[in-house]
Amino acid sequence: MTDIRKYLEEHRDEMISLLSELVAVRSVQGEAEDGFPFGREPARALGMMLVKCREAGLEVENVDNYAGSADLGESPLLGILTHLDVVPEGTGWEGSPYALREENGNLIGRGAIDDKGPAVAALYAVKAIQATGRKLKNGVRLIFGTNEENGSADLAYYRTKRELPPLVFTPDGEYPVINGEKGMLRVYFSTYWGLSVDIRAGSVINAVPSVCELKSVFNAKAGCGVILNDDGSWAPMPDGYTNTETITGVSAHASTPEKGDNAITKMLESGIIACKPIEELKKLFPHGETDGRSCGLGFSDDISGKMTCVLSMLNAEKGRLRGGIDIRFPLDRTKAEISDIICGKLREAGFDIDSCEGVEPHYTDGGSDFVQSLLRAYTRVTGEEGKCISIGGGTYVHEIEGGVAFGTEFPGKDYHMHSVGEYMPVEELLLNAEIMAEAILEVCG
Repeated sequence: MTDIRKYLEEHRDEMISLLSELVAVRSVQGEAEDGFPFGREPARALGMMLVKCREAGLEVENVDNYAGSADLGESPLLGILTHLDVVPEGTGWEGSPYALREENGNLIGRGAIDDKGPAVAALYAVKAIQATGRKLKNGVRLIFGTNEENGSADLAYYRTKRELPPLVFTPDGEYPVINGEKGMLRVYFSTYWGLSVDIRAGSVINAVPSVCELKSVFNAKAGCGVILNDDGSWAPMPDGYTNTETITGVSAHASTPEKGDNAITKMLESGIIACKPIEELKKLFPHGETDGRSCGLGFSDDISGKMTCVLSMLNAEKGRLRGGIDIRFPLDRTKAEISDIICGKLREAGFDIDSCEGVEPHYTDGGSDFVQSLLRAYTRVTGEEGKCISIGGGTYVHEIEGGVAFGTEFPGKDYHMHSVGEYMPVEELLLNAEIMAEAILEVCG
């Protein structure tokens, strides 16, 4: 056992206690107030973390409750970027999602893996280096954000006030190293809707919708209708009669739509509604297709793989049909190129483009000294092969040149991030701290 690991084992309970304190803060984005840009709770979590860092002898700074930092040494070469805000808890938890509990070796609670657990691991990586007397040639800075889950306005503001260290990684992804992230485009479109049928499908644009609800209300003045009784007889349709149909699918993240079953495209394929806008959408988004070929897309490259294109939102009411599309495109394509193609196809089909926004792909050379140092640290601690991977989702470093994601999730595991029962194994809390300590020594030692 290394001296770093020995220190972490001796402070296991302390690490769990700090994580428990942080999880107890419901740091979901709230209403902005003077001095609290994302509400009081994200700022409270940040304040708690900075107090712990100051107690550890680190030089701390709170940048207007947007983000904070804690430095070990001067002129930091390395920045470790975590965040203390969380997504809403949802329903279905056993017990409170904000009361950390240990069950079968797992620490269960909102933020355990995303990203309060990694923040605790980062702090104790630094504390382990201090306690074991290791000397660093260059400083390291821990950066704690408070708005990663809602657009990273925290980081954007922080960067207007302070420079980031030359090298940055975030333990807000997966191992070994994520050095490639597809570009992202989100398109919102609409058209006239003349049917007396309401459609509701998809509450967020970055997820495959699992439910598509259709609701029609019969108006006696507009025409006549009949309904089939349980005994097989027919009866006049009463004024105000409501008919509801529900098409079900399987939800998945929009970056991995092949893992889901899109309820919207399932509805389009069913033929339950017949009108021009629906027929046009059916042509552009065939059920089961996930790469946008029918929209004139379908691109791929050797590093980031196939692109994805998901019709993730569709709502019709009050004379307007509105939809949303989530697109993740390869490293060798540009936002402008993808935008021109998809918006052109939608306009040809008779739709108006309400908005079309996104970000370019992100890529850091996997052969750089920085990335190779991280891979060596990972292999040295875990014994597993260190390699670079590319993903369809975006990490906290997407807008940081040269930045990569390094942990916290291990390959092939589901930690229920953003879901009910989010957890982090106790052993992985310590293991992440050990890997991060080794990475700090590799880069700054």
